[in-house]
Amino acid sequence: GHREINETETLRGSLRAIIEKLITEENVDTFLFGSKSRFDSLCLELVTEARKKYMHIKRVWVRADYPEIDDSYREYLLELYDDTYFPEKLIGAGKAAYVKRNYEMIKNSDICVVYYDESALPAGRRSGAGIALAYAEKHNKRILRMG
Repeated sequence: GHREINETETLRGSLRAIIEKLITEENVDTFLFGSKSRFDSLCLELVTEARKKYMHIKRVWVRADYPEIDDSYREYLLELYDDTYFPEKLIGAGKAAYVKRNYEMIKNSDICVVYYDESALPAGRRSGAGIALAYAEKHNKRILRMG
């Protein structure tokens, strides 16, 4: 999703319902999260809320920074997530790390929940969310689109 989103109660309710359905009807037990966007934060908040009821689900932060982390940072992250990892393919990726991280998340997912609002973009520009959405479409992923 985008760094900034039009966060409404309708969006929160729809996303909450999607998460519940993924868990109860699709048997989803692992949710992968990126970073740097309000949509990621909102998803983490709502999945964490759902985890109170469905304690078996896992929240995994896929890092685009910090290939190696020390124990204190890992402990901090594990207060928010159940696991974290850095995809090896991102080593040396430089500015493309976030795009490549998103690709890895998409490859490792059966279903992608995406927030993409083309009208929110400056003219002639593509966003990381748009690039990720196009990649998921190209790889025939099941996409649940918000926004």
